[in-house]
Amino acid sequence: MAKRSAGTLFLLQLSLLLLLCLGGEWGPSWTLGCASVAVGSPIVPLGSAVTASCTIQRKLCHGLEQGKVQISWMLDNKPVAGSQHQGPGGTEVSNLTLPQFNRTQARLWCCVEWNGTKQRVGMAEIRAGYPPAKPLNLSCVLNLSDYGLTCQWELGANSHLPTSVTLKFAGSRAQAVTGCTPQGGRSHCTVPRRLLQLYREMEIWVSVTNALGTAESQHLCIDPMDVAKLDPPILQSIQSIPFQTDCIALAWEVAQGTEHMELQCELRYRAPEDPAWGLVTGIIGQAGTTRHCGFHFGTRYHFQMRCRRNSALGYWSEWSQGRYYTTHEKAPTGKLDTWWGARPAGAGGQLEVQLRWKAPGWREANGRVLGYRITLSPRRRGRDPPTVCNTTHTHCNFSAPVGTRRVYLSAYNAAGESAATEVVLLERKGQPLSGLWAVPGGEHSLWVHWEAPLAPVAAYVLEWQRVTSVTSEPGHCSTCWQMEHDGAATTALIQDGIEPFQRYNISLYPLYKDAVGVPIHTAAYSQEKAPSHAPKLHLRSISKSEAELCWESMPVEMQNGFITSYTIFWATNIADVSSATVNPSLSSFVIRGLKPSTLYKVHIMASTAAGSTNGTSLTLVTTVLDDTEIQFLFLTLGLAFVLLILLLICFQKNERMKEQLWPSVPDPANSSLGKWVPAALPQEPLLVPGAREPGPAAISTVTVLEGAPGKQLGKEPPAPPAAPPALARPYVRQEGPGEPVQYARVGGAGYRGQRLLPEPAPRFYENLRGRGDGAAWGDWGFPEEPPATFPLLQGLRIGGAEELHE
Repeated sequence: MAKRSAGTLFLLQLSLLLLLCLGGEWGPSWTLGCASVAVGSPIVPLGSAVTASCTIQRKLCHGLEQGKVQISWMLDNKPVAGSQHQGPGGTEVSNLTLPQFNRTQARLWCCVEWNGTKQRVGMAEIRAGYPPAKPLNLSCVLNLSDYGLTCQWELGANSHLPTSVTLKFAGSRAQAVTGCTPQGGRSHCTVPRRLLQLYREMEIWVSVTNALGTAESQHLCIDPMDVAKLDPPILQSIQSIPFQTDCIALAWEVAQGTEHMELQCELRYRAPEDPAWGLVTGIIGQAGTTRHCGFHFGTRYHFQMRCRRNSALGYWSEWSQGRYYTTHEKAPTGKLDTWWGARPAGAGGQLEVQLRWKAPGWREANGRVLGYRITLSPRRRGRDPPTVCNTTHTHCNFSAPVGTRRVYLSAYNAAGESAATEVVLLERKGQPLSGLWAVPGGEHSLWVHWEAPLAPVAAYVLEWQRVTSVTSEPGHCSTCWQMEHDGAATTALIQDGIEPFQRYNISLYPLYKDAVGVPIHTAAYSQEKAPSHAPKLHLRSISKSEAELCWESMPVEMQNGFITSYTIFWATNIADVSSATVNPSLSSFVIRGLKPSTLYKVHIMASTAAGSTNGTSLTLVTTVLDDTEIQFLFLTLGLAFVLLILLLICFQKNERMKEQLWPSVPDPANSSLGKWVPAALPQEPLLVPGAREPGPAAISTVTVLEGAPGKQLGKEPPAPPAAPPALARPYVRQEGPGEPVQYARVGGAGYRGQRLLPEPAPRFYENLRGRGDGAAWGDWGFPEEPPATFPLLQGLRIGGAEELHE
């Protein structure tokens, strides 16, 4: 029971320890009543050794009176090993040495084993860092508004330890005192006026202290008034004096409260085109006015001014509020860069001149240029020559008499007109350059290189023109040119109007003393990328093993660079892909080695030095036969057809062959019996057998015609008809009641049928020749000759057939 109460008390103590830990109320060290932790030093230099000891008193730790006490250590949550031994008075002591402490802050725990678990019974907090570093760049400024001295500095490296910073100063005979302490880790503070001694030298420094030491900045010995920073002056007026000079007069007023001080001032000015400020020094502040020359005419300047006390350590005031002023104008000066083109204007005796020039620079313009004037003769005193062109542009087209060799160009502004620039219209027949090339100088520039000619050159003229699909001829851009005045130069930089991914044609003209050289040309890009799209493929022809493709060249705006190659890809499936590279100058390609009657997918890829772009896919199917095989097949069929026609013609010409293949069937309508029509037909009924009943037809009368003895009927050419011995009786067919119809007459020299009614013949008349056994004689005893094959004879039963046949 006693052990249970002791264990409960110990658990309560551990619970209290846990609550304190969660609450964060740890001090530099903490122990239970029965344990104590001691360290050599709670703050040590980073990387140095740390020693600690933990002492356990059995009598004060309930539950640990019996048994062996085992002590262990933990640095934060990491176990560390110590050495344990018995101390005086029945205590257990464990010593720990950390040879190198590399943490800026850590907690060292002393633990004991109780019921198989480690219980924390003591703790010590250890911090490590560096001694403070020396502050740098101490400077102070006196603010004249409240006469507070504001000092600022730069702290050294972080010491990882709590550090205090103070600004200290001392008079010539006084003790060092704290002037101010920065708040919130700042590196500046202000010493109030009550602690300062104006117009006396003071010693000022920064002191930094932590647990490992103290460091001080360099001591600054100053008079607070020497470091006073004044308010800027106020510019009052600026004017040009006298007129037609490059000088100005400027007036200002010093800041309030500095009238009694000796001031030194500076003036700065700048035009919009100037890369840097112009500076005027040595101005006495109390003077209030100054004069300065060297300004450009007709130029807008920005002026500012600042002042300080006339001492070596004084601080400049801020620059004053700016003031703008434009100097007065003057007539333009200098010569203009010109470029021209001239050609005869038809048969009218005129010369068409295109003159271009560069606007004068702002230094030569002396103000705003209002226009340009072109004359054919120079201006003389008291007389102005006639003007052929007056424009505000930098180009003009005008007509001049043939033989004109000089024109004169001048610029004018509100103050006057410049001296005329003489333009000599030289012929373009000089020696050309031997080489010209261009390389990118950036996204918006091109470097042009050339080889200088042997003859001396006075200057060069560069022309460039953006190439488009609409126009590719140079000359329509009036500002796309520049002149290089150095005749010995071999390079030039083009920066005006250059855009990336656009092609430019560049021309270079050498200017000799008495002629203009023939130009040389090149093309260039300032930057390239992959084409915007690839050309579209078209199928020109296809066979069973070849396909000819063609495409149109891309617009130059879409190329985005020089096309280095085209690549044709074709495939029957994803795995079986073939390709071929085509020269960019070609616009067609023949794919060879294709399989007959196979589907292929084809596409083209256009490439530049910076990338490639694929085009759309074209699907094609090869043929079964090629053109030669198709032509051979048609030729064979044609020859067979011709042979067939020839055979038919031969059969048509050969009567015997014709009779064998196509025997003649007599036409009853053309029979000679048709001539033997009696004058009156007897009204005898004629019995007609049924449509499908075979048998002899009922014949009323048969007239037998006498033929020549010994000759067969139909075997000799027909003789002229002889007068019949008697009027023949016709065969008639009773078509209707009381309507006899003549059918045919039988004659010795043949037979002639009479036209029948429109309805078809009776069916038992059809194909009579095919009846029987195929012998030469029919069922009736007549030979199968034309008289005997007449359908009417089927119904005849007469004697003397042999005579009829003869």
